[in-house]
Amino acid sequence: METTIRLSLNVKKKLDSLKIYPRESYNDILLRLVGKNHGVDVESLTETIEVMGDSETMRDIAEAMRDYEEGRGIELRDLMKELNLNV
Repeated sequence: METTIRLSLNVKKKLDSLKIYPRESYNDILLRLVGKNHGVDVESLTETIEVMGDSETMRDIAEAMRDYEEGRGIELRDLMKELNLNV
């Protein structure tokens, strides 16, 4: 069963600010706030948002993806040798 509720503009803005991802529904936000996240890994989503919010990290990721697509880079075992990691 679904229902409609009235919210003040301030409450709506607060709910909007609590969204983990842009299309998260108000229903999902409220469920998360009351502790019923329906299997959503909030910690993982939060970490993803933090990474995506860091423009320097996102530039580094984009550069690494371009390097990979263009065949540049170093093999993992060579990197491990260079870093003296014996796994």
